[in-house]
Amino acid sequence: MSDGPRWFEQEPPEPQLRPRPRPPVEQLWVKCPGCREVLYKENLQKAWQVCLQCGHHMRLVASERIEMLVDPGSFQRHDAGLTPQDPLGFVDSKPYAGRLVASRHKTGERDGYLAGSAAMDGIPLQIGAFDFRFMGGSMGSVVGESITRQFERAAELGQPAIVISASGGARMQEGVLSLMQMAKTCAALARIRDEANVPYISVLTDPTTGGVAASFAMLGDLIIAEPNALIGFAGPRVIEQTIGSGLPEGFQTSEYLLEHGMVDAIVPRMEMREQLVRFLRLLTDPA
Repeated sequence: MSDGPRWFEQEPPEPQLRPRPRPPVEQLWVKCPGCREVLYKENLQKAWQVCLQCGHHMRLVASERIEMLVDPGSFQRHDAGLTPQDPLGFVDSKPYAGRLVASRHKTGERDGYLAGSAAMDGIPLQIGAFDFRFMGGSMGSVVGESITRQFERAAELGQPAIVISASGGARMQEGVLSLMQMAKTCAALARIRDEANVPYISVLTDPTTGGVAASFAMLGDLIIAEPNALIGFAGPRVIEQTIGSGLPEGFQTSEYLLEHGMVDAIVPRMEMREQLVRFLRLLTDPA
C-alpha cells in the first residue's frame, strides 16, 4: 500500500472569496453645482444636501424636507391615494400617461406633493412639500387637490399651515384642469384667514416658478426663502426673449426678492426648523 498522502483525510481548501464589486463613482461622489467641489454623498446627506464648502443648497426629496422639520414620529400622511388621470389623452414628445408611470417608478409616489399632519416643537400643524423629481414638481389636479385639502384641514382644526414649494409651475399636460388649481388653492387659503384666523407660512425653495409662484406660494402671512433660490413666474430666458433686453444681475433670486420686499426672510436650510418654530410661536401666541 502506498505511503503517499491520503487526500480523502485532508481538510478541504478554504473557498476563495470574490472581491466585492465597487459601486460606480457616481454613487459615492457628487460635484457641487455652486463651487464644483467633489463631495462625498454620505456627508452631503448628513448635511441635508447643503454643500459643506460653499453652502450651495441642492434639492431635497419631499419626505426628507418633512423629516428635517417636524418632530420625530409626529408626521401622519393624508391623501396618499390620490392618483392623477389623463382626461385629455395628452401627447407631446411622450404620452402623458407614460410620463406618469415613469415618475411613479422614479419616486415611488403617485404624484409630486406630500402632505400631512405633524408637530413642530410640539406645535400641531398641517405641512406639505413638493417633490421636484415628479415631473418637475408641476401642479396638476391631484397636487392642487392635496394642497386644497391641507388648507381645509388647517381651517377646520385651527392649525397653522406650511407649504414648501419646489415647482416648475402648472402641469401643461392637464390643460385648464391644471390652471384652475391656482384659483382653487387660493380660495381654500382664504378660509384659513377669513374663518380660522390661523397663520400660513410659505417656504420657497429652488425653483418656485409658474402657476405655483403666481398663486399660494406668494400669499403667505410669512414668506421665507432658501438662499439663492430661483423664484418667479416665467424663467429669465423667457422674459429676456419676450422683452428683448437683459435683466438685472441676480434677477429672480431669493436675495433680489428680499431686497425688493417680495419675501420676508432668507433662512439657510440648517436653520430652517429653528426659525420656523420661532415664527410659529410669534404668529400663534394669543398675547
